[in-house]
Parts: sequence; structure tokens; C-alpha cells
Amino acid sequence: MKAGFVSLVGRPNVGKSTLLNAILNTKIAITSDKAGTTRTLIQGIYHDEQSQIVFVDTPGIQKPMHKLGTVLNKKAYTMVQDVDLILFLIDAKAGFGKGDQFILKRLENAQQPVFLLLNKIDQIPKEKLLELIMQVKDYYPFQEIIPVSALTHDNVTHLIDCIKQYLPMHEPYYSDEEITNLSVRFLIGEMVREKVLQLTHDEVPHSVTCMVETFEEQDSIVNIQVLIVVDRDSLKKIIIGKNGQMLKKIGSMARRDMEAFLKKKVYLSTYVKTISNWRDREKYLLELGLKDSDEDV
Repeated sequence: MKAGFVSLVGRPNVGKSTLLNAILNTKIAITSDKAGTTRTLIQGIYHDEQSQIVFVDTPGIQKPMHKLGTVLNKKAYTMVQDVDLILFLIDAKAGFGKGDQFILKRLENAQQPVFLLLNKIDQIPKEKLLELIMQVKDYYPFQEIIPVSALTHDNVTHLIDCIKQYLPMHEPYYSDEEITNLSVRFLIGEMVREKVLQLTHDEVPHSVTCMVETFEEQDSIVNIQVLIVVDRDSLKKIIIGKNGQMLKKIGSMARRDMEAFLKKKVYLSTYVKTISNWRDREKYLLELGLKDSDEDV
């Protein structure tokens, strides 16, 4: 059997998390048009009869503007070193820019094969795609160049077939039942954070943290309570919204994702707490027995 680790790298918003979800045919990574949405090294595990592919969805790499950006870049670079294959994604619609070139410079000494994936091909004409391939193909010695659409699943099966050719023979790293290294509680918290980012747009920064305080599972029902932590009262007001309508919408949309994931009826309650000091936040979460999903920050 073939088995190995494959890292997805690229600028923010090129579709790494969407592609991972498409490959696994289930949602384990949240998506948003905000840079920094992915803050944790998420592993998604693909299984078939011939192979096991452990995909690592890394935070988007960009010029850091703050401490969180520096930490996220560090996490992403770490997972370029200890994998069998690197998938470098670019947004075909946006084209090949300085941010993409910056990342390729960091991959110059990579010992692993590097695939170029041109994502979002469903949003551009074929002529533009061919021009983009001609522009990028000589910039780096890519082992494969594969146009894909994570949204419509175009060429995803072909991508998996190509990956298998470059993996070593190895026993599986995980059991057939496992599809991710993340806990259910973490995934539930991320579902709420995704809706916060999607619905509040640029008003709320990606540093918002969502933690599951209560997870009580019964035969056909799950009772869940999620704490949303922000660092300013102004953000708390935005998330709650007028007469609580924004928080209600966040909870309603997140609950639908939870029910699809858990295959059970979900009763969800959410509330928002302001903790301005990061040390105070960590202390508060520790007292609750919760583990912060972004503990390096």
C-alpha cells in the first residue's frame, strides 16, 4: 500500500481548505474570504483500497502584518519540511502575483516534489488558463501542473491519481475510520467561527476564538454550548447584533453544519464574552478546562 503526507500551501484565499473538503467529500476545514481563517494545521485523511493520503491544510502564507501573521507563517513553513509531496495552490482567477512568487522562493530548497495547482478554473476562460500556465511553468521545476476547481470538483480525481504516483510504499498511518486529526469539539467550535467571519465580513478580525463549553451527546440529540471570545466590547456588539439577530443567525447557520456533520439533531446555544488581555483569555479558558485552538499566539 502507498501512504504519505501531502502539504497544501499558498497565499490566503486560494482555496486550500475548500480543496481539502472536496477531496474528502466532507467538511473538516472552515472557509472564508478573510486572510488567516485557517489557524491550525488541519490534517484530512483520504482512504481508498490502494492508498492513504494525509493532507495537511496550512495557514495561508503572506507578508506578516502582526504577530498572528508571523505565527501562521511559521506553522505553514514547518509543514513544508516533513512531508512527501507539496501542493502549491494559486488562484487562477487572480493570476500569479508577488505573493505567489514570495512563497516559491521559500520552496527553492524543498527536497520533495512540488505540484502546481491552478484553482478556480471554473471562473476563467480556457484561453486565460493557458496563458497563466505558460507564465508560471518555467518559474519553478514543478513535477506536475494540474488545473482544478475545488468548488465544482473538476480534476480532483485526477489530482488524487497523480499524488499516488509520488507516494512511498508504507503501512497506513491512521485507521480506515479516521478522516482527521482534530477533535469533534474543535470542529464544532470552528463551524461557529466560520459563520462569525462570513456574516460579519471585515468588521470582526480573524483572531476571534470559538470554544465548545458543553457537548452532551444522546442517542439522537446533541446539546452544545459555544463560547465566542473577542477582545473588544465593540466586536461583541457586532456579533450579537441588533436585538440579538446576528448571533441568532450565526447560531442557526452553524447548527445546520453541525447536524450535517454529526448526523443528529443539535440544540445549540452561543454567547459572547469580551476578554481584552490575551493572558486573561488563556487563564479564563484554562479555568473552564478548555484548550485554546491558537495556543501559540
